[in-house]
Amino acid sequence: MHWFESFILGLVQGLTEFLPISSSAHLRLTAAFAGWQDPGAAFTAITQIGTEAAVLIYFRKDIARIVGTWARSLFNRELRHDHDAQMGWLVIVGSIPIGVLGVTLKDAIEGPFRDLRLIATTLIVMGVVLGFADRLAARDESGGRHRAVKQRKTLTDLNVKDGLIYGVCQAMALIPGVSRSGATISGGLLMGYTREAAARYSFLLAIPAVLASGVYELKDAFGSEAAASHVSWGPTIFATVIAFVVGYAVIAWFMKFITTKSFMPFVIYRILLGIALFALVSAGVLSPHAGESAG
Repeated sequence: MHWFESFILGLVQGLTEFLPISSSAHLRLTAAFAGWQDPGAAFTAITQIGTEAAVLIYFRKDIARIVGTWARSLFNRELRHDHDAQMGWLVIVGSIPIGVLGVTLKDAIEGPFRDLRLIATTLIVMGVVLGFADRLAARDESGGRHRAVKQRKTLTDLNVKDGLIYGVCQAMALIPGVSRSGATISGGLLMGYTREAAARYSFLLAIPAVLASGVYELKDAFGSEAAASHVSWGPTIFATVIAFVVGYAVIAWFMKFITTKSFMPFVIYRILLGIALFALVSAGVLSPHAGESAG
């Protein structure tokens, strides 16, 4: 991988990780359109450590409070009913589905799941789901001529059942094109949570999964000379730093954006991109497996 490629891919990772448009799909598509080799699941997982570092810094106060209260609750029974202690357990519970499926489906994630036709399908389908969930939230928030405004749930209403549902939604993002934030935010909105609550828990829930995935890929890369030869460490680290800087700016903007704006721009973008991708593959401009040789 060249340095220019790593800069562009790091930029794409940082721009798309927190938006509901799928960073893995955009990394895959960037490589396909540019005629580069697919950066591969290992590159994606390692550069995601950069964007998750941005989450750790942006939500540092929330994370410190949750981790501290959760740790103390292990020895202090009175703290076990504290919301922050419960949030710690809920993040753990919500991380189980993606942990199990990530290991089980590892070969599919690095192979068949990266087919451009599948990515186009998931872009469109999840775009429709996000659009429906967003309209439902907007209807509850605004009410209507014959409807009263409906109070939506906040993170204080989160329970084990909802945490597991969030976790299953997050696990769907193992398929490129689904989007981790898109799937979990959609799930949260469909369960009746506010946009801000759904996005906040989505980002907190992603921390264990993404960091574990990055460490797992690092272990595999260091585990053998053959695996290590597929990772260009200098450009990959450079891309990770770029992803961190850009990702922090995007998450700060996104958290402000969702408090007053609809997700519809992202819905329209996903659907149009999916249709365009289908058209390009059907016309023979792009192969469904373009750029997969790096795998």
